[in-house]
Amino acid sequence: MALLPPFHRASRTAASRTARSAAPHPVAGLPADDEVLLDVPDDRLGPALVEAARGGYQAAAALLAGTRERAEWEYRDRYATRLAAFADARPEWFELWRAAAPRDPDVLLVAAQLAVDRAWRSPARAELLREVSPLITAAAQSDIGDPVPWRIALDHARGANAGHKYFEELWAAAVRRAPHHYGCHVAAKRYLAESWHGSHRECFDFADRAAQDAPAGSLVQALPVRAAFAYLTDGCGPQVPRERLEAAADRAVDLSARFPAADPWPAEIRNLLTYVLVRLDRRDDALAQLRLIGPYATSFPWGRLSDDPLGHFLAVREGVCSGVAWQALGHPRNGHGERARPGDH
Repeated sequence: MALLPPFHRASRTAASRTARSAAPHPVAGLPADDEVLLDVPDDRLGPALVEAARGGYQAAAALLAGTRERAEWEYRDRYATRLAAFADARPEWFELWRAAAPRDPDVLLVAAQLAVDRAWRSPARAELLREVSPLITAAAQSDIGDPVPWRIALDHARGANAGHKYFEELWAAAVRRAPHHYGCHVAAKRYLAESWHGSHRECFDFADRAAQDAPAGSLVQALPVRAAFAYLTDGCGPQVPRERLEAAADRAVDLSARFPAADPWPAEIRNLLTYVLVRLDRRDDALAQLRLIGPYATSFPWGRLSDDPLGHFLAVREGVCSGVAWQALGHPRNGHGERARPGDH
């Protein structure tokens, strides 16, 4: 079986596009199209994925153990999610790890994430999610200080159509462990977005309060721009004032500036921010983010808008550079009427 790469290069079908993409991008500071990659792992996750592709699990085990020991909850959340996705496609290495250390907190965490991911895709989602509850409980009990199992529990509750009271109990348990954990806040905003469909102002209120309470460098500062994305791609509910959208984008711009350029870690936030800036007709700011993104495209948000997220990113980038970004996005200039694909915001 061929090894599954942890990221993807752009594909090209037309010879003219291939020739053009091999040359440096005409806008200074941007890589050529064929240098842009999708969902690149950082320097810590990359070796674990490479070893997993070869059937080994030791690097993944060491990676997650280190995040737990150092309480690096944001990294732990992201790495567990990526490792679960890889285990879904290539389960052999994970089954070996699971057999060797069935009660290990890191094994239990990946197992819980993997089970929720698989159940989520099924037409019998709600029923299957109820069946995987014990796996989430086991992960949460294996390390009582870890907020990541509680983020999984929040996602699980959303998929199982849990009531507000139960969800609030989970939320309280999550924030006791990590008051500013980005993953838990995103899970809560997703739940609220589905429960209050069309009530974007309430979602903005939640996002703004969380960002105001979080440290300046926290990823939670990006929560309002996620609310802006949900609004701009939803097409229902009352209008959100332009000033509020601008403020969400400005907050995310400030957060982006705290990270190095061409860094995989903030790439998703920068890709999301670029979409919102384009929708707000802030071309210069969008171009600045594209320079900071460098070669690191991410499936979110472009995968919510297209079956070809990398191609969509490149089309938007080309539109920003040429001044026709709205045509690249495929949106009218007025309104917020494009619905994203079914799934999380």
